[in-house]
Amino acid sequence: MNSKVTPWEVQGEVDYDKLIQEFGTKKIDKTLKEKLLNKMKEGPNMISRDFFFSHRDLDIVLKDHTEGKGFFLYTGRGPSGQMHLGHVIPLLFTKYLQDAFDVNLYIQITDDEKFLYNRERTWNEIKKNSEDNIRNIAALGFNPNKTFIFRDSEYIKNIYPLILKTARKITFSTAKAVFGFTNETSIGMINYPASQIVPTFFEKKRCLIPSAIDQDPYWRIQRDIAETLGYYKTAAIHSKFFPPLTGVSGKMSSSIKESAVWLTDDEKTVKKKINKYAFSGGKETVEEHRKKGGEVSVDVSFQWLDIFFEPDDKRLKEIKEEYTSGSMLTGELKEILIGKVNTFLEKHREAVEKVDVEAYLYKGKLAKEMWDKNYE
Repeated sequence: MNSKVTPWEVQGEVDYDKLIQEFGTKKIDKTLKEKLLNKMKEGPNMISRDFFFSHRDLDIVLKDHTEGKGFFLYTGRGPSGQMHLGHVIPLLFTKYLQDAFDVNLYIQITDDEKFLYNRERTWNEIKKNSEDNIRNIAALGFNPNKTFIFRDSEYIKNIYPLILKTARKITFSTAKAVFGFTNETSIGMINYPASQIVPTFFEKKRCLIPSAIDQDPYWRIQRDIAETLGYYKTAAIHSKFFPPLTGVSGKMSSSIKESAVWLTDDEKTVKKKINKYAFSGGKETVEEHRKKGGEVSVDVSFQWLDIFFEPDDKRLKEIKEEYTSGSMLTGELKEILIGKVNTFLEKHREAVEKVDVEAYLYKGKLAKEMWDKNYE
């Protein structure tokens, strides 16, 4: 099956080296890895183990930081529904970058885009999803004085002049070529790329965007027009897709329930889902598995441990050796993952109950500054 990667859809087996060539990005090399690893106290495994693998101008961002010019972070969330682990992992990496470099972060909640794209959703559903998503994002522990979370539908009054200036620079032929718009595409969606580009202009510094690589088309357009508007070309650092339970290709999907673990799943649900749906690299019988061992490259439980849930390199190596040798069975590997996922979700639910959401929307230092700004 041929793969398809767009900001709204990922299908088939993804060849990440091929995407680097198609999108015109660069692989994160050893030098860049070392510079990031020297700064990051949390989440370095996502760099060292190549979950974040591609970039645009990351080297320039790090140079700007070294020279005291600074940079800022920008990422976002489309509130199409409740959040699952695949949504959280890139956001956590963004938090680790904020902590490491002590920089401002802007998080865009694209309620307008999700309403326009999914014509079956009512505005009230999107609004409810936005409130739920914002609370879960805030609970991840970003610096409340250096983080501004904003809904497009609410904040547009502050940035509409800048959206207009951006939109005037983008032709329909460009948007059609980059995003595959057709005669059936809503006219709201055709204009939407301008709204997603605008937060890269929130400061007169270079912007760094951590996101999955499917969002890169927006930044290609931004880089074509930024300097004509008096801003920097944005930089980006791209992750691979967090694997669905059902297999290591593609990405976890909100529309395929058995592929995802949701932030609201309780311990029993997590255990049931992983045991039932997590694709195994083990052999068909215990005897065969003991003899030949498992395949970690296709085993979802191992991939989840590798990406995030087992930060200890030594322990991960032990698990790999035990599984590939056949001394560890698939059920035992799944039990390890189940315990770690449930521990993470329990801590997250506790944070959700305690978080001061308004500190990120209106009360925090950066939030107050942004509501006073007028991007004429």
